[in-house]
Amino acid sequence: MSIYSKNYQNSIVQLWHTFVRGDTPLDKNAAENSIRKVIYESWQRSKQYNINPFEVKSKVLSSKEFQQRIIQKQALIEVAQSYMHNLYSFVKGSNFVVILTDEEGYILEMIGDDEFIKERTRTSNLVLGSNRSEEYAGTNAIGTPLIIDKPLQVWGEEHYVKPHHPFTCSGAPIHDQKGNIIGCLDITGPREKIHHHTLGMVVAAVDAIEKEMKMRKAYEDISIINNQLTGTIQSISSGIIMIDNIGIITQFNNHAAKMFKLSVKELLGKNLYDIIDCQACPIDFLNINKNIYDREVHLTNLYHEQLHLSVSVSIIPNNHGNRIGAVIVINEIQHIHKLVNKFSGFNAKYTFDSIIGNSQGIEEVKKLGAIASNSSSNVLILGESGTGKELIAQAIHNASSRSRGPFIAINCGSLPKGLIESELFGYEGGAFTGANKDGHPGKFELADGGTIFLDEIGDMPLDLQASLLRVLQSKEIVRIGGKKTKQIDVRIMAATNNNLEDSIIQNSFRSDLYYRLNVFSIFVPPLRNRKEDLSILCEYFIQSCNIKLRKNIKGLSDEAFSLLASYHWPGNIRELENVIERAVNLAGSEKILPDNLPHNIAGNHNRRPISTVSKQNNIQASSPNDTDSEDNNSVSSIKYVEHQAIIEALTKTGGNMQKSADMLGIGRRTLYRKINKYSIDPDKFR
Repeated sequence: MSIYSKNYQNSIVQLWHTFVRGDTPLDKNAAENSIRKVIYESWQRSKQYNINPFEVKSKVLSSKEFQQRIIQKQALIEVAQSYMHNLYSFVKGSNFVVILTDEEGYILEMIGDDEFIKERTRTSNLVLGSNRSEEYAGTNAIGTPLIIDKPLQVWGEEHYVKPHHPFTCSGAPIHDQKGNIIGCLDITGPREKIHHHTLGMVVAAVDAIEKEMKMRKAYEDISIINNQLTGTIQSISSGIIMIDNIGIITQFNNHAAKMFKLSVKELLGKNLYDIIDCQACPIDFLNINKNIYDREVHLTNLYHEQLHLSVSVSIIPNNHGNRIGAVIVINEIQHIHKLVNKFSGFNAKYTFDSIIGNSQGIEEVKKLGAIASNSSSNVLILGESGTGKELIAQAIHNASSRSRGPFIAINCGSLPKGLIESELFGYEGGAFTGANKDGHPGKFELADGGTIFLDEIGDMPLDLQASLLRVLQSKEIVRIGGKKTKQIDVRIMAATNNNLEDSIIQNSFRSDLYYRLNVFSIFVPPLRNRKEDLSILCEYFIQSCNIKLRKNIKGLSDEAFSLLASYHWPGNIRELENVIERAVNLAGSEKILPDNLPHNIAGNHNRRPISTVSKQNNIQASSPNDTDSEDNNSVSSIKYVEHQAIIEALTKTGGNMQKSADMLGIGRRTLYRKINKYSIDPDKFR
């Protein structure tokens, strides 16, 4: 069958009349040999829609509905318009019109000869917003391609509706990047001017429209990703800089400019080596062959300002694994230290509400602590082991203006002599054998902006006391093996169970350091001198152990409490806590009984409580039962009790120094010092 030949034209006219009248069924074989299958199937659908083949069935959107369609299809219209104008330039003056519709067949845009458009408007209601789907217009090159999803040219009597017979139309569906139909492009004109190339032009234009829409979508996706990346980079608290292989900065965030102490304009498009002096930097940013993490570096910006930063560098590879750039992540050292402190537990958890008791001595401690929290002066906390000196220090810190900063505690008596200085002041890379190659910050650096608590300060070696004194005077530290000084903003609190004035006389503690530390002193009374707090402390520890051990102990029997009240408590609060936990574990009834208490307490119920007088801050703290004769004998009594407690601990642990120290609630080095003081040989107990 020769498409659009004279015979086909004559045949199709006869077939159309036969089909639309319906009085003589169209022979299937005759139809297949005389009319294109796609046209015949469309005729059948048109008849099912009950379309009147002799008049135009019209549906036109309201002005509001049309504007909504235009907004929804704005992207398609913007892309298609230039191609529609290009198509029209080939057929201009030949009474053709170029039409763009959406996927439902509603006309969105028309470009053509004005006279032809007016004629079509009059004869077939071809206007903006009108519907050209098969459901309303029957077989045509807009509605039918939208159904069959293929390009199609429809000529003369192939149209189902007779008012369309004078025309020919060529249309092709438009798809998005997912293959979904989003519209149709059509050229309509007089049927005598039909040409196969017209459909080819439409198909080529549709192909170009689809490709441009894909490109625009890809560009839009890239823009979204780029905006997301920019937003992400800007939201990161670290400084981010991306460079290419020659060092040109391709992207950065405002934090990077701030850390380099430069403006955004001074970084934009510049070479990294133009904004910082990398001559002395250990990192060659342009020639690294592996990623670098958290390297501490000293840099100088273009204004010769010193920068102390932590730097990480990640190589950016292409699809072949070749380097095309690098991402540089920078952080201020202070920020890194804050993160380390946060996740390393360098914070204070206790407040003044954590201090249990309402005795005169403990109320005085709270009062002095509250005053100290409003001051920036150094604090010296005095008291026996186990009285809660660190708890007092934490409470002061949390009530002070430094509460958001770190709280770092160091036990000066538990660190080996050779490590104390590196722990306090840090060291540079390679400062000594086994040192980290990148160096390591000391506790003073990590405590910057907060508080450092030096427990058992009386056990600090003399040579290190001199270094500490320099820090107190200059507010600067120098790492071991380093030359550069670093400013620090740290409040110092110290604690000791030694009489530092006696230590000064014995030349084991520097007097100038003592006077520097002893600006604000607080004496924490021992438990034996605050027996009125014993009941509330026992209740508190019992409740804590009930939660921890999932028990339900109601309290102490009268006899058990009497034994605790008559005990001398050399280990103070720490010892009481351990005794209560042990008793809660052993208790087989609702109350703690004497049998649940350690032998050294249960077997000493006749021992009278011992009192002491603190000479270190001239505050006297005594039990209500104390007498003048007991005050005179307090020093010798304390020494005797302490000596006996050490003997008992060594006996129970078989001479194990660490277990004995834990049992007594003191540090191991403190135990060694007391053993030497009392000339006790631990080997005799092993």
